[in-house]
Amino acid sequence: MNNYSQVSPEIINKLQDICGERFVICEDEDKLETYSHDEVADEKYAHMPEVVIKPNSSEEIAKIMEIASQENIPVTPRGAGSGLSGGAVPVEGGIVLSLERMDSILEVDKDNMMAVVEPGVVTNEINNQIEEDGLFFAGYPMSVESCFIGGNVAENAGGGKAVKYGVTGRYIMGLEVVTPSGEIIELGGKRVKDVVGYDLISLMVGSEGTLGVITKVIIKLLPKPTDRVDLLVPFEDVETAIKMVPEIMTNGRIIPTAIEFMDKRSFEASYKYLNEHFSVGKAGALLLIEIDGNDPAQLERQYETIGELCQENGAIEVYVADNNTTIERVWKVRRNIAEAFKVYSPVQSLEDIVVPVASIPDILMDIEEIANEFNVLIPTYGHAGDGNLHATVVKKPDMEMEKWDEILDQVLQSLYEKTFEYGGTISGEHGIGHKRKKYLEDSLDTAEIELMRRIKKSFDPNNILNPGKIMSVS
Repeated sequence: MNNYSQVSPEIINKLQDICGERFVICEDEDKLETYSHDEVADEKYAHMPEVVIKPNSSEEIAKIMEIASQENIPVTPRGAGSGLSGGAVPVEGGIVLSLERMDSILEVDKDNMMAVVEPGVVTNEINNQIEEDGLFFAGYPMSVESCFIGGNVAENAGGGKAVKYGVTGRYIMGLEVVTPSGEIIELGGKRVKDVVGYDLISLMVGSEGTLGVITKVIIKLLPKPTDRVDLLVPFEDVETAIKMVPEIMTNGRIIPTAIEFMDKRSFEASYKYLNEHFSVGKAGALLLIEIDGNDPAQLERQYETIGELCQENGAIEVYVADNNTTIERVWKVRRNIAEAFKVYSPVQSLEDIVVPVASIPDILMDIEEIANEFNVLIPTYGHAGDGNLHATVVKKPDMEMEKWDEILDQVLQSLYEKTFEYGGTISGEHGIGHKRKKYLEDSLDTAEIELMRRIKKSFDPNNILNPGKIMSVS
């Protein structure tokens, strides 16, 4: 265990000198509580910080990290707090370093198709600003309207468009990072190709704030497609639905932008929550398939091809959404599943397992068996195109909390064991944080974890930066 120092009044004074008194929170319990948790609902994952500081530059962050390094004080970087792994929770107390004030889009370089942004920019604002230039940032997380780009980079966030466009890391060309000792380093730049030295950008992307504090991001932009169409396709069962994923790409020769999956329990709950209704007959699963492009005629041919393939392979119906109103209507069903189950029962554990796409039907049968064994609900939905499933363990309203606390770890252990059997793993986009930390040793072999520990120690020998996340270091 690391014997961390507490944040003394003298340290508070130094932090106020760096950022200004109004940007240092240290005695207001209500304000501190806001920074004690992320979107993980379970209170056992929360922990109060001793102080929250809101710097406005990499230079201020460097000074803060110098003090923390000298005094052996833990520092937890934080973006919007929209994560689902406890990654931004100060489990060792100390300083929460909130990046909310660093919210500027510094440059849009149309000639190089790059943008330079600070970590506190809401991801959606990037696309809002560059839309008129005919560009967009394709690294699309589902929480695009609330998350910060810094958090997206730290988690290597993914989302619905990953089938065609990939996840955040594909578009990160450069980073400015403050190290745990307070050095400011520049990685990469506006270069499309660069193989000089180790790829430290890729190491930082997805490191969950454990190796450095991201203070600037250089993002690759793409030409924005002018048209999109979505197909909502009900199938009688999961297996028939999932078989369409390779069918569309191989026989149809089309790479959709997104292929989202919803099991029966998920879409029915969302329908009820939204007071929505699509006639889906006896559907046991829905696919939401999106395509985009710049040629309306070609797009029409593609969605007709996909629709015909679906109908030839067991689709009950094919609903076509080809304008903003209908597109929003079908996507609302997918986006509101989590909210629907919060209404049913606010006590739940949202997971994001990953398995090979072809294994989805088999693991869904196993998940149903696990749910029945422990008398919980486990609705499952997510990204069928890449095998990333949000299997959400939901407490039934009549179950006592004592019983829920007793069985949840057993449910998750059973879920993960089945996931491993299919060659899967415990997280595809939410990260490990401290919520899934204890399952890491089941996911990776000992040599791999030890190598990760050595990397962490080389960057952060005193283990002051986001300690308690991903793995035990000592």
